[in-house]
Amino acid sequence: MIEAQGGCHCRDVRFRCSLPDPPVAAMSCNCSICAATGFVHVMVPHTDFELVTGRDALTSYRFGTGAAEHLFCKRCGIKSFYQPRSHPDCWSVNANCLDDMPQLAIEAFDGRNWERAAEKLK
Repeated sequence: MIEAQGGCHCRDVRFRCSLPDPPVAAMSCNCSICAATGFVHVMVPHTDFELVTGRDALTSYRFGTGAAEHLFCKRCGIKSFYQPRSHPDCWSVNANCLDDMPQLAIEAFDGRNWERAAEKLK
């Protein structure tokens, strides 16, 4: 395991997490929100994630089924992590928001056809 840190652009939101040794599994999703924000998913179990600062700096956004909770910094608008519906026991950390990005093994996820793609995650 490796220790990683990251957060939003203005640094109001900061977190640390434990990741598996590289290459770290990651997903690139083509759904409407991920495609627009350039989010690259790294799933981190809740027990391996700590929000260091910025709990009060986060604002929540839900759409579609409302199952996923997208958390954005109120000041800079960056979503550095969020609660995905696909992995209810994990945070999805944006690899692009890590201070030092480890080597990633990126797989495509067809979020535009979420139900069918999610079946492959099981």
